Amino acid sequence: MGARSADRHGTGGRPVQMGKGERLADWADGRLGVYGLAKAQMRKVFPDHPSFMLGEICLYTFLILILTGVYLTLFFEPSSAETVYHGSYEPLNGIIMTRAYESTLDISFDVRGGLLIRQIHHWAAVVFVAGMLIHMMRVFFTGAFRKPRELNWLFGWTLLFLGIITGLTGYSLPDDLLSGTGIRFAQGAILSVPVVGTYLSFFLFGGEFPGDDIIARLYPIHILLLPGIMLGLVVAHLILVFYHKHTQYPGPGRDQKSVVGMPFLPVYMAKAGGFFFLVFGVLSVMGAVATINPVWAIGPYRPDLVGTGAQPDWYLGFSEGLIRVMPAWEINAFGHTLALGVFIPFALFPLIMLAIGVYPFIEAWITGDKREHHVLDRPRNVPTRTGLGVAWLSLYGVLLIGGGNDIVATRFHLSINVITWSVRIGFFVVPVLAFIITRRICMGLQRRDRDKVLHGRESGTIKRLPNGEFIEVHEPLSQAQRYTLTQHEQAPPYEVGPTVDENGVVRKVRPTERLRARLARVMYGPGTHIPKPTPEEYRELTSGDHHH
Repeated sequence: MGARSADRHGTGGRPVQMGKGERLADWADGRLGVYGLAKAQMRKVFPDHPSFMLGEICLYTFLILILTGVYLTLFFEPSSAETVYHGSYEPLNGIIMTRAYESTLDISFDVRGGLLIRQIHHWAAVVFVAGMLIHMMRVFFTGAFRKPRELNWLFGWTLLFLGIITGLTGYSLPDDLLSGTGIRFAQGAILSVPVVGTYLSFFLFGGEFPGDDIIARLYPIHILLLPGIMLGLVVAHLILVFYHKHTQYPGPGRDQKSVVGMPFLPVYMAKAGGFFFLVFGVLSVMGAVATINPVWAIGPYRPDLVGTGAQPDWYLGFSEGLIRVMPAWEINAFGHTLALGVFIPFALFPLIMLAIGVYPFIEAWITGDKREHHVLDRPRNVPTRTGLGVAWLSLYGVLLIGGGNDIVATRFHLSINVITWSVRIGFFVVPVLAFIITRRICMGLQRRDRDKVLHGRESGTIKRLPNGEFIEVHEPLSQAQRYTLTQHEQAPPYEVGPTVDENGVVRKVRPTERLRARLARVMYGPGTHIPKPTPEEYRELTSGDHHH
């Protein structure tokens, strides 16, 4: 689009001088085409549902992390050089510590607003990872990861994984006794890697633990490398959200081609702006009244000390629980000691995370569904997927207890051995029970939806018939409500088909096809859903003299 003239003609034919803002916009449009882009995208319709705010919480906390992190970098010194503290916090005066720990104390006690910014930063990190996990669970349970959003799912999964690693690196920078214990934990896990573990440890720490380089190496990773990658992924994620259009929950007027909602500008932008300040305000209140990571009360790190009750942030409890409850197995082979009690959990954590990342592709392969999906599933209508998600969450909860077995034992006056063995057994039993119970609950909810469609909603009104019988009057559902409860598909599962054709020739069936058919029967076969009512069943019940 070419640049328009800087003068406009009024009603009398006289030219009207454009304002500076208009001239700037006209100049930019002539070179970048922003007018056409804005006209196409700013009026884009977004559906409105409270669960969609989860993604916004992730975005806003990420921005808050960047803002507060920039402030902290102005005062933090990432150095392992030792010094003697002589500062505002008198209980630590005369104590030998690193410059990293000393600068953290200076931020907390001497920099104006430093402690508040530190705590907002830490709380924002906790909420950021929690928001990403809950947001991904919403996407998982509703099937929002299906075509064409598989790539966006991978972006979100990578952001979650990088968020956990970024939290670990930032948590380790103050060099207090708690973060040093976490670094020691990570170093022990690295040493368990067969053959190359010692080399990796020496490379990372610059020699024997704790070395002199670890803080200086974690610092640029924490403030530049990982945030830069995450910022690029966030931008790509948002671009794909705009490009694919937003998913929406089932309802009248909502299908694969149309979206029911409000325009991005001005309605959605106004709500988003207000929500950003609301999130920032809540985190500020949390940072002001709820102490988190009081490094001055913990003391500086010393390699010969371990703090009692040392716990990482909640998002690392999964990995810690795996290692704490794993039996201390060791194998000596070819002159090497394999610490399986550490290496197996250390390798299991990323494998479980990897299974979450590739799940959309596995489900698409099992179903063979290559269509685009813009309307979400109700979790009850996909019981197997919902059961798998709840099973994973229950596994996380069990291992979180294992990661804090000492805290649980002291707070509830229990034996730590009893807790450890309970977690070991629960690791195998609880996810299975959670899957079975969740799937049965989903089936029950499907059965209730079917009864609602056919018989209506219970009104609580009791009516006496002429023959003396008492019945409860049911209110029929509206057409919109019936549509919402019956719009989902119940496609038959994939089958291998006959192995012998009409000419008696045996058809070769690959093992992958047999596996796909078995998985399809388990996930979508008979017994995995309640058949939704057909129009014929509804007409039969609602026609004639039926009371129900």
